[in-house]
Amino acid sequence: MQDIQEFAEEYFDAAVAPFRERYFSLFGDAVVVHDDGRGHHGLMAVRRWHAEVPSVRYDVREVTGTATACRAVAQISGDFPGSPVVLRFTFRRDTRGKIIQLDIAP
Repeated sequence: MQDIQEFAEEYFDAAVAPFRERYFSLFGDAVVVHDDGRGHHGLMAVRRWHAEVPSVRYDVREVTGTATACRAVAQISGDFPGSPVVLRFTFRRDTRGKIIQLDIAP
């Protein structure tokens, strides 16, 4: 399994990549994502959620934790109200490195 810095770089690079399958390949089928007060359960729900996310740029400030439980702090800027904003991304990954839970919060 890659180290947490490499994982965070891959996640944020894939989040803005034009080839969307690269991003979705990071998630397990039963993933749960919590963002903006809403929960998204399963890969299909994550696909719908990601389609609603505006085009943004991520500036990763810090990555801490372990290979299976880590947190990244990033400044997100783009064409949305309140831009830029700093958010915390808390990841739980399985033994294969797939994201099984992602919590995004201020």
